[in-house]
Amino acid sequence: MKNIGLTILLFLFVFITKAQQPVIVSAQWLNENMKDPDLVILYTGFVIKADYDKEHIEGSRFLWPDWLAFDKPEGSMYAPDAKTATKVLQELGINKNSKIVICHRGSDVTIAARMFMTLEHFGLKGMVSFLNGGIEAWKRAGYTVTNRPAAFKKGNYVATTTGTLVDKDYVLNALNTKSSEVVDARAKRWYDGDPTGNPRDGHISGAKNIPFPDMVDSTNSIKPVSIVEKNFTTVVPDKSKEVVVYCFIGQTACVDYLAGRSLGYKMKVYDGSMQEWSRDEKLPMEKTKKE
Repeated sequence: MKNIGLTILLFLFVFITKAQQPVIVSAQWLNENMKDPDLVILYTGFVIKADYDKEHIEGSRFLWPDWLAFDKPEGSMYAPDAKTATKVLQELGINKNSKIVICHRGSDVTIAARMFMTLEHFGLKGMVSFLNGGIEAWKRAGYTVTNRPAAFKKGNYVATTTGTLVDKDYVLNALNTKSSEVVDARAKRWYDGDPTGNPRDGHISGAKNIPFPDMVDSTNSIKPVSIVEKNFTTVVPDKSKEVVVYCFIGQTACVDYLAGRSLGYKMKVYDGSMQEWSRDEKLPMEKTKKE
């Protein structure tokens, strides 16, 4: 019985370890894994189909961000329900064993990070990676692109929500929980209280600030881990704490989400962000005192 138990534990360890992909991968890593039959590359960003048709990494599939983060009269960046997400992901050929890599173009880091977070929200945590530097990094490394569309079959993945996206009540609770930190991902000037066009300026009372632009370098890549880690640990030194990030509409905060995940933090995103919070007078806000 003991041997059977050890065998089961070993199997589970191997299975879990195998399922986990690096959060951030290089062009070299992707090139080395191109022949993996479970690999799925999703080309996304502020691009239209014509951009994808012009050039993309061989085998890439076009992911229009609005399929998984759309606007409606109530606000911006709404995630679909699990049933709709399932349809989108299956049409992209996502299977339960897929190994997904998000690839962006140019400066589209924030929307690509939103797609990364959204896939994790729909149950794909540990199965999705972010190609650092996107298609430009791929080309700088000397790898080729194509204009041939990808051929693939409909997938079988069934999406489930995991609670990665949270609401204002969750944030209010996190503000009063020692095991959580609420973090504003906007530039410091907006955090401090410069006018933004929202009904109220400043930040959520008690929130700390990790500006998302500090995570990205001039090549539209996430900065080296030593820099990213310093940015995080200076503000949230305890990695056992959950970090709830927000921004204006729930998009740029996803860069902090991505960076935090790569460091091993437990990350959440407040989807309503300041678009919602600043309009509710009952919710606490403050500005940074200036000397």
